[in-house]
Parts: sequence; structure tokens; C-alpha cells
Amino acid sequence: MDYTIIVSATASDAAPLQYLAPYSGCAMGEFFRREAYPGDVFYLHSRLLERAAKMSPAMGGGSLTALPVIETQAGDVSAYIPTNVISITDGQIFLETELFYKGIRPAINVGLSVSRVGSAAQTKAMKQVAGSMKLELAQYREVAAFAQFGSDLDAATQQLLNRGVRLTELLKQGQYVPMAIEDQVAVIYCGVRGHLDKMEPNKITKFEKEFLQHIKTNHQALLEQIAKDGQISADSDAKLKDIVSKFLSTFSA
Repeated sequence: MDYTIIVSATASDAAPLQYLAPYSGCAMGEFFRREAYPGDVFYLHSRLLERAAKMSPAMGGGSLTALPVIETQAGDVSAYIPTNVISITDGQIFLETELFYKGIRPAINVGLSVSRVGSAAQTKAMKQVAGSMKLELAQYREVAAFAQFGSDLDAATQQLLNRGVRLTELLKQGQYVPMAIEDQVAVIYCGVRGHLDKMEPNKITKFEKEFLQHIKTNHQALLEQIAKDGQISADSDAKLKDIVSKFLSTFSA
């Protein structure tokens, strides 16, 4: 009761007092609502992150982007601190220790990583090639956990596992090795369109390196066209498919 105000209008009070009682109570409570905030870390999270904003020209312009980094305990993303920050931000990238030690780097858990911005931040070309990839990888991780306990898999499940292994290898990236958007599109195109389904997973990295060298040397105009248009036109799609097919026929693993 130390933090409580009681505004009482009983049945014996006049009708106007009974009418005004709830309004009076709200008016008094609003003062403390404005002036008092919970002094805990959850309040601090929101206060800090709301400072990451884009200022209007009248306020001097400029913007601030916040990238909060949260360390999870034993990979528990449902703990108080992670869930509170997740509820505020535009998404999260969940890095998993187990994936890191398996050699999958960056060690991103596709199932737990979420973007609330979604494809709005992607070019149309990236949407065209990577639209279904997140779902495929999430399904692959889920199925792979059960597949190790039995060998009786139907053709569709086996295909999901095969594609998932190769896409995972394809997405591995070395430290300090950034890639242009058109290079990413070309490489991901090879994976999601099934061109690598029959290739041994340990040959994927070699293929990616040599394929990028080949397309940059002999078909730079196509990459520039994709970068300029921001999408894969029907003509570019046909050219890219032909380039990949011809390169695979000469690729020596």
C-alpha cells in the first residue's frame, strides 16, 4: 500500500462524486506513471535502444544504429535478457558454439535467427535466388537431427538432406572476405537451383572459388547487369544457367 492511492466513492456519496472518482484516480496515477520507471535492466534496454534513431532535418539529421550483443548461457535464447532485447530489436542473429566447432562459420543458427525487416532490405535479385533458402536450411537442420537415428528415408527427405549439406557448405565464408551482392547472387543461384546436388560437399568451397574467378574473368558484363538491374531478368537467368552448366562440365574437382 506504500505505492497506492485509493480514491473512494461509496454508495452513500453523491452521484457526481461517484462519476468523478475513476477520473480523479487516473489523473493522480498519471503523475507517477510519467515520473517513475522501474529501475531494472529491462527498462535500461528500452531506454538505450530507443536512442538508436534517425533524426529529422529539423533535429539536425543523422542516424544511429545499435547492434546489441548478448551472450547466452548454454545457448538458452529464452532467458530474461535475450528475450527482452529480442522483443525490442528488428531481429536477431543467433551464433551457435556447436556450429562454430563443426567448421560452419559464420556459425549462424538459421532456425533461431529472425529478421522482422524481412526481404524489404534485399535486392530483388537476392529475393529471387534466396527466397526459399532459409526455410530449406531450417528444415534440413531439423531433419538432420533425426536422420542419424535411422537409415530408412524417403526420396524427398534424402533430397532435403543432400541439398541442405551443400547449401551449408556454400554459405561458409572466410574472415575478412566480403562479397559483392552480384557475386552472392551468382553463387547462391548455383545452390538453390540444384546445380550442386550431385557434387561432393567437400568440393563446394573449391567450386565456389573457381566459379567466381571464371565468371568474373569471362562474364563480367553479366554480373554488372545483375548489379545494375537489381534483379535477374529472364535473359540473365538463361545466361547464368548456361554459364553454370558449361562450367560444371569442365570443373575438375
